[in-house]
Amino acid sequence: MKIMAVDLGDCRTGLAVCDKSEVLASPLETICENDPERLAQKILSAVFSNEVEMVVVGNPVNMDGSIGERAKKCRKFAERLEKMLSISVILWDERQSTALANQYLNITNTRGKKRKRVVDAAAATIILESYLKYRKNQLENI
Repeated sequence: MKIMAVDLGDCRTGLAVCDKSEVLASPLETICENDPERLAQKILSAVFSNEVEMVVVGNPVNMDGSIGERAKKCRKFAERLEKMLSISVILWDERQSTALANQYLNITNTRGKKRKRVVDAAAATIILESYLKYRKNQLENI
């Protein structure tokens, strides 16, 4: 199944997608948009053009597991997407995904403007990889 991950941001939102076999997660793009309705439309377009069958939206719960304002905003956005799409939209714990993406970009010496353009898509890829591992473990335990 082709799955897309969304790392929702105030100004930039990262997208990542996996192959049909759910083995390889790859960064897709970073959308620079702060209007929620226009952002949803751009994601909708990416879903259709990439033939995505499920969307995973990063859910930034606090480190103690509590739900903050950011997580509430992501939940509301996920609900908006689900109303627009005829596929499943789920929330997935994204704690530390952007920090981990920044570590990877440090290793590859990605700096400056290029880093800004790719960090959100890299974070979406990390979110998607985490979700794919979960799905694989669920299937193995059946």
